[in-house]
Amino acid sequence: MFAIIGIVVVFGAIVGGYLLERGNLLVLMQPAELIIIGGAAAGTLLIANPVPRIIAVFKRLLMILKPSAFTKAHYLDSLKMLYDLFANARKGGMTALEANIEKPAESPIFTAFPKFLADHHALYFVCDTLRTYLSGSAGPFELDQLMELDLDVQHEEAEAPILALSAVAESLPGLGIVAAVLGVVITMGALGGPPEEIGHKVAAALVGTFLGILLCYGLVGPLAANMAKQTEEEACYMRFLRAGLHSFVRGDAPIIAMEYARRSIQTPVRPTFQEAEAHCRSVAAPAETAPATEAA
Repeated sequence: MFAIIGIVVVFGAIVGGYLLERGNLLVLMQPAELIIIGGAAAGTLLIANPVPRIIAVFKRLLMILKPSAFTKAHYLDSLKMLYDLFANARKGGMTALEANIEKPAESPIFTAFPKFLADHHALYFVCDTLRTYLSGSAGPFELDQLMELDLDVQHEEAEAPILALSAVAESLPGLGIVAAVLGVVITMGALGGPPEEIGHKVAAALVGTFLGILLCYGLVGPLAANMAKQTEEEACYMRFLRAGLHSFVRGDAPIIAMEYARRSIQTPVRPTFQEAEAHCRSVAAPAETAPATEAA
């Protein structure tokens, strides 16, 4: 929502200032310049990137229109999910933990948090880490290294659409110059015509440079920056899950693992200890109402 407001402010300020100086908006309406710049920018995106990455760019752009998913409420729910999962493993043993992570869609813990269940990256990250833990072939340090490797790969994949859009933004001023040069070429061919016609063609050529710079610094560049902030929020959330998982596999109590996870949350959305504890204990975890099974 704020991205849309920002775009309106940018173009509103430019058009408003132009009109205050008694500028003619019709002069800025140059479809040919837009076709040259927009088409060439789309072409550079197609040349430099495979189809899956281009699709990822547009998916990320659509996410800009939505509010951030990583709110304090989401973190509180995720803390409760981790607490319930770890408490279930403590009370029901490794067999109970395995039953939850092998079929998360049927798990009473995960299904209680549909937003987390729908986040496949986070869900697989938690389940795959705990599967490796249950195998007994890796200690806490090795598991932490494995999680770090996983997050590095995810971060590189998330950055790829940003780099693609940033490359398009960097190309726009140059493409604006290309459009302006083509306009000058057309102008030179009309030097024998009336002055009004020559003036119109010169103005159209200058509009090409104007549009290239405006689209770079006023639209595409800020959109890429917004996508980068989205990626950082996702990385912070995954780091939060990593902190809780590492504490659990190290043998800490569920409440301590929850606290490690809470302390890794960025301060603007970090709940207090009292808020987290009250939320985690507000409803009995599934493990507390189910009969205990023997530990594997």
